[in-house]
Amino acid sequence: MKDSPSGTTIHTQTLLHTNVLKGFLLATSSLFLFACMDTTTKYLTAHYNVPFVVAMRYLVHFMVMVLLLAPRHAKQLVKTQRTGLVVVRALVLTGASLCIGLALQRMPLAETIAISFLAPTLVVLLAKSILGEKIDGFGWLAVAIGFMGVLLIARPGSGLNALGVVFALLAAAANAGYQLLSRFLASTEKAITLLFYTALVGSIVFSIALPWFWEHKSPSNLELALFLGMGITGGLGHYLFTLAYRFAPASILAPATYQLLLWAGLLGWLVFDTLPDALGMLGMGVIAVSGLMIAFKSHFAKPSPEKNKID
Repeated sequence: MKDSPSGTTIHTQTLLHTNVLKGFLLATSSLFLFACMDTTTKYLTAHYNVPFVVAMRYLVHFMVMVLLLAPRHAKQLVKTQRTGLVVVRALVLTGASLCIGLALQRMPLAETIAISFLAPTLVVLLAKSILGEKIDGFGWLAVAIGFMGVLLIARPGSGLNALGVVFALLAAAANAGYQLLSRFLASTEKAITLLFYTALVGSIVFSIALPWFWEHKSPSNLELALFLGMGITGGLGHYLFTLAYRFAPASILAPATYQLLLWAGLLGWLVFDTLPDALGMLGMGVIAVSGLMIAFKSHFAKPSPEKNKID
């Protein structure tokens, strides 16, 4: 017996709402892992040079994938349909990782992440023209609120290191490209493949550079654990973030990533005993409101069935 048109519409809308909410939750989980990775990076860059720290992250990420996944999923790891773009995406992320590491070395955790959050704004602004995604008034409002929160944190006269700000801005630009490429490739490439090429390209690039930045000292047991944890949290975080794009559009996930600032503020306080000032805290609250707006929109919105589809 065939479903009635109204029944099919309701079922389609339910699937759309469920998928978008699932994508949002996957992104939320990845953001916590990114905050853990950035906290570890900041700690290690106080004892080691930045290229060495980032190299260790990518090498651990690559080795874990080879040891755990290659025996059973070798073909899935290397098979791509758009190899050139996959490699470009990995190179863009490699550049972003280096820039954010150099920024974290010079500035507090929360403030560094705040400046890098120009990236989600760029993604939403470009999503319509590049990806063909529709952005309604509610989405624009959420982006504007989130951007206001960033300005409260990274405002002029805040005393931030100028070179650190430049590196954070470069990281923001690279992250915008990475997010757009993630969305563009999600329809043709497997998340596990994108993750593998990210680890592979990053490992190759930093292995070539490693002889010039090799640290001639033995890390402590704690530092070894942190190097390992940094690679694992970074790899798993990028896997979940890439997977999230299969369920939600960039115009929804980009503003939702403002949640990372909340994790950065909390971990910065717990690990480094640093807190943003009153205006910075206000900015984080504003950004939290932006993320909640996106979450509620994804759950309660009523999309037009003729303009949406399930991939």
